[in-house]
Amino acid sequence: MYPHGSQKPVPADEGRVVSGVPRPRTVAEVCRVSHPPLYIDFLNALDVEALELTDAEIMAAVEAGLAAQGRGQTEIEPRVHLMPKAGANGHFNVLRGAFRAPIARAGVKVIGDFVDNYKQGLPSEMGLLLLMDPLTGVPTAIVDGSRLTDMRTGAITAIGAKYLARKGSKVLGHIGARGTAYWNVRLLDSLFDFDEIRVHSRRPESREAFGARLAADLGKRVIVTEDWQSCVEGADIVVEASRLNAPEPMLKTDWIKPGAFVVPYGTMSAVELSLTDIMDKLVVDDWGQCKGGPFGSLRAHVEAGKLSEATLHAEMGEIVAGLKAGREREDETILFWHRGLSLSDLALGHFMLEKAKTLGLGQRLRYA
Repeated sequence: MYPHGSQKPVPADEGRVVSGVPRPRTVAEVCRVSHPPLYIDFLNALDVEALELTDAEIMAAVEAGLAAQGRGQTEIEPRVHLMPKAGANGHFNVLRGAFRAPIARAGVKVIGDFVDNYKQGLPSEMGLLLLMDPLTGVPTAIVDGSRLTDMRTGAITAIGAKYLARKGSKVLGHIGARGTAYWNVRLLDSLFDFDEIRVHSRRPESREAFGARLAADLGKRVIVTEDWQSCVEGADIVVEASRLNAPEPMLKTDWIKPGAFVVPYGTMSAVELSLTDIMDKLVVDDWGQCKGGPFGSLRAHVEAGKLSEATLHAEMGEIVAGLKAGREREDETILFWHRGLSLSDLALGHFMLEKAKTLGLGQRLRYA
């Protein structure tokens, strides 16, 4: 017997009712997982460098991703731009996509694009790639997105030239000296072995350093020009990767020679509205991304109807997959506008992770 109104004590480990009142579950009980441990593979910037990817490996991974897109084996949504309200000169890009084949990967990349970062000794583009299982949604890996973005952007530029530039192209004119610019020139030169490479950017110190780095790494002379015209006029391949604060037609249509291959992909438009008028073929990486949003080198051309589904020749993936023609004549003047694909991030990120496993690189983090 127990005193009136009392009950036999119930130990906490025998139930959740104590003195007739349900005992709240502890945080540990609420958060306790009921599945095997889950882990995330993490490759930081040092790991990515230690992979020592070859030019051929980078381009093969990105080209395979483009082919899968062309065959309809992927899902991609237009990028989203997040504009911070702190008055910074930049924005965040959020890219999303998924592969059904030949790899099983889905993911999201968030990459900042802050033009004035050089004043603090930082790259303008920094971010992370999160990869997930497309069947369960379980996060599987995190990869440094800064170097990945530089490499995959250069690869897209070079792959575009592989299919759309004249095989005998010997003069490159490149505007811009940001991180992606290095990989543009390096990977293009690996395909064409240029006789002449010209580079230009807005700040003298950046273009001089860029030219010196390229000359040292490529083992050939690089011409650093004082203006846009002397950089691009008469070049076989023209790449415009400038960092303007507002649209301004710095690259004149008259400077583009017949038969040239032109790649404008600056965030703000630096080309004249007439540029598309001289083109025999207009190619993009993904029309869904190119036709909308506030940014992009050919935004005004889309709004004016000069670039539309009617005037578009193909998406790059269709050409890589063999569904649409690339260059068909030596005298064709061709433009390729790429906004940047989440699918290229996923394809290259996947390859990085697979190579890291064979080399024992990276970290494994407990996720859940």
